Amino acid sequence: MGKLVNKRHNTRVPFQATVDLVFADRAYDNLETGNLSMKGVFVPNISGHQVGECCDMVLHLSGTSSDVLVKMKGKVVRVDDGGIGLGFYEIDLDSFYHLKNIVYYNSGNPDVLEDEFLDFVKESVTEDD
Repeated sequence: MGKLVNKRHNTRVPFQATVDLVFADRAYDNLETGNLSMKGVFVPNISGHQVGECCDMVLHLSGTSSDVLVKMKGKVVRVDDGGIGLGFYEIDLDSFYHLKNIVYYNSGNPDVLEDEFLDFVKESVTEDD
């Protein structure tokens, strides 16, 4: 029997927030997130989508004074019985800043996250060339 390989390279943090997803053929409001990383989010209890499908996402962050909306574009990168994994492929600078802070402050190892952040920036610059 083959060994299961984890292809994930980014720190995931358990983070419950609501997210809205808009696919070409279906929209969802107020879904709960499962975990979050610098490159993606797991959304439990959703089915009927295939790897490669794209969507618009809005992550709702509720604070004491106001709600912050983190807007991204994503692609289904994993489908299983528990839900779907979405990878981020487009995010504006303000939303990226909020995402980075969420992951940073909810992780137990900020030093590793700094390395991941630098790798993310290097990959993004390389992809844009």
